[in-house]
Amino acid sequence: MDSRIGKLYPTTKFMITLLVVIISIFTPGYALQYALLPVFLIISLMAGTTKQFLSAFFKSIFIIILFIFVMQVFIVANDDQTPIWGFIHFSQIGLATSLSMTSKIAAIASAIMIFFETTKVKDITYSLEHAGTPRKVTFLISSTIQLIPQMSIISKTITDAQKSRGIETEGGLITRMKAFIPMLGPLVLSSIQQTEERVLALESRAFSAKGKKTSVYILNKTALDIVLEVLSVILFIGYVVWRLM
Repeated sequence: MDSRIGKLYPTTKFMITLLVVIISIFTPGYALQYALLPVFLIISLMAGTTKQFLSAFFKSIFIIILFIFVMQVFIVANDDQTPIWGFIHFSQIGLATSLSMTSKIAAIASAIMIFFETTKVKDITYSLEHAGTPRKVTFLISSTIQLIPQMSIISKTITDAQKSRGIETEGGLITRMKAFIPMLGPLVLSSIQQTEERVLALESRAFSAKGKKTSVYILNKTALDIVLEVLSVILFIGYVVWRLM
């Protein structure tokens, strides 16, 4: 996040991400969407987040893409199906449909991942408050973004505590399920406790107080941010005109 890309203003990165999402959704076919994947990889290299990007991509997006591809091409029946074995068949229509669907998913999810990997939560919060968004809304957004990482940290702590007490947490599916069920109670209680602590911390900082507040943490929008935002708007208008024509 300390790279040149990471230091861009959050709204600049959001506008670029939104532009990519719109283009990926409304552009027919799949060539452009799949062509964006190497671009995202280069951006992750420049931002120094390649490891996180590839790990998240292959652990989540790739599995979804593979599942959709297999279902559309080999399982879902179409008019041009060619029997292979039993209920398994090959379909050209399914192939075209799966490529179109998976390309959009890959492009949109990759763009969103790059945005969150190169943007700090406090930067998002600052930009929203600076844009006039109510503090309660910004707190809700930041809490939602931080929810999964916090739950992951808590679950890891609980798992380590169970291991230290001799409870088996690794092994087959049945063993993992047996270890997961006792973990739900402490996980929920810890989350509630953290919520209460967060509320007390916010109130101690006059979160509900009215009036304009100052911030020690300051983000400045540079000339490059302005150029990129203007360029994003121009590209969006050009894309809309091109699609209408």
